[in-house]
Amino acid sequence: MHLSENRQENHAERERMNHSAIQKRLIPTYIFLTFWSAFSIFPLYWMITAATNASVEVARGKILFGTYALTNFKNLLLAEPLMLALGNSFKYSILQTLLCLFICSLAGFGFELYHDEKKDRLFGILLLAMMVPQVATMIPLFRMVSAMGLLNTAMGFVLPSISTPFMIMMFRQNSRNFPADIMEAARLDGLTEIGIFFRMYMPVMKSTYAAAAVITFMNAWNSYMWPKVVLNTDSKAMNMPMLIANLSAGYTVDYGMLMMGVLFCSFPTMIIFFFLQKQFAEGITGSVK
Repeated sequence: MHLSENRQENHAERERMNHSAIQKRLIPTYIFLTFWSAFSIFPLYWMITAATNASVEVARGKILFGTYALTNFKNLLLAEPLMLALGNSFKYSILQTLLCLFICSLAGFGFELYHDEKKDRLFGILLLAMMVPQVATMIPLFRMVSAMGLLNTAMGFVLPSISTPFMIMMFRQNSRNFPADIMEAARLDGLTEIGIFFRMYMPVMKSTYAAAAVITFMNAWNSYMWPKVVLNTDSKAMNMPMLIANLSAGYTVDYGMLMMGVLFCSFPTMIIFFFLQKQFAEGITGSVK
């Protein structure tokens, strides 16, 4: 009994020593990761602190919290239609996200689960569109939207982006993990192809939908060039990036007020990513639930 207890004690002691040695070897790694984490978070910290300081203090490089947050907020409300821009950004981004998720997931569903040689060729041509820069299509898109009478409207903003090659490719690639047995069983039970898409495919691919929603919403929320072109004559149609551009376009820039506007522009995307980060990671890696 004593021999067995001694062996257990020696084994536990060796495990503690090994664990301690491993922890010591990992100290440089922890220091390195801590440094780069702080380095990555610092711009966010500086944005928040700058929004609470006066313009002169921001220009001097002050990185501590100040007492001008309420003043900067009041000045922002007086200088620009903040609530209007926030409302427009939410309206445009949510509408574009919903339409893009539905159309791109339907396209990816069809390309992968009903694919044949002709569809594969069409998909290859579609991927070539990813190599065309957005600037090259700006003038044709503007002329099309103008001819349709959609300037300064929400549909004019979202229409060119409701279907993108990247999103279609993402849904198609992740659809390869969709179990085909479910479709066969659903057909035997009398479910239509549209019913399979809504009742079987969409619930199973929820991680991919979450990842696509984060990407699409962030792209729509941060979009500046296309809104500047298509929403160019109506100040009531501006979004948050356009408001930020207006704040920095004067002869003298109030940096405290500017950083307060940037703070309001950044929070929605950060909150959405915070709540959907787990599903985002699963969707990017192609997980299916």
